[in-house]
Amino acid sequence: MTFRFGYGTNGFANHRLGDALRVLADLGYHGVALTLDHQHLDPFGADLPRRVAAVAADLDRLGLAVVVETGARYLLDPWHKHAPTLLGPGRERRISFLRRAVEIAAELGAEAVSFWSGVKPDDLPGATAWDRLTAGCAAVLETAERHGVRLGFEPEPGMLVSDLDGYETLAARLGEPERFGLTLDIGHCRCNEYAPVPDCVRRAAPRLVNVQIDDMRRGVHEHLEFGAGEIDFPPVLDALGSVGYRGLVSVELPRDSHAAPAIARESLAFLRQAAGIEAPA
Repeated sequence: MTFRFGYGTNGFANHRLGDALRVLADLGYHGVALTLDHQHLDPFGADLPRRVAAVAADLDRLGLAVVVETGARYLLDPWHKHAPTLLGPGRERRISFLRRAVEIAAELGAEAVSFWSGVKPDDLPGATAWDRLTAGCAAVLETAERHGVRLGFEPEPGMLVSDLDGYETLAARLGEPERFGLTLDIGHCRCNEYAPVPDCVRRAAPRLVNVQIDDMRRGVHEHLEFGAGEIDFPPVLDALGSVGYRGLVSVELPRDSHAAPAIARESLAFLRQAAGIEAPA
């Protein structure tokens, strides 16, 4: 199995985007998970069409595939991390941003746009939360259909949609649209119980369009409070290979920008070793 490894730009927060892309290409990565943010292709900055075209040209020249990530912490609200979500006040701003992300992805030739539900406010009834989420996703899906872009919805621990059961419920509410794919973060891959991660990968396979993989240097995910624990990476990669997954497997280390080139090099070496791939001479 030949894997296509990528690296997230949120782990290169101290680099210009063009410099980050060149470093990743020089290291041997096949692609990039591009988080739209203030310093990296700000979707609300001036002269957006020109900047998007320049990034598309860079990606093409460097031979890098791309997925678009939408999890920037303070892009929409300078006071509240990841706010607003699709569930609470200001959700129209989140929907507008996601639709803009889809349009940018279309111009970049991105393989997917990844996003999540958000945390349910304590005072919001569950039925209302699900109705809001479904309506928001339907609006984003309309833009994705129009532009020919695939969506990768990510279950996230602690959010309204936290596992594969929740994703499947949401997909059913939307009518099982073909473009409504799945982003799987290996660090907190869950079904409805804490099943082995390779089993979750196999269950996710029919809808899988984007894979995130993180903190392989320590083998521990940031969301340990949700029970993910340590990860044995070779069986996970074996599972991805066995289901024929051909998308990017992208490293996500947003807290390690201080040493981004070195950590990106270490991460690629680790992944190649876990996958049984010989390093280039």
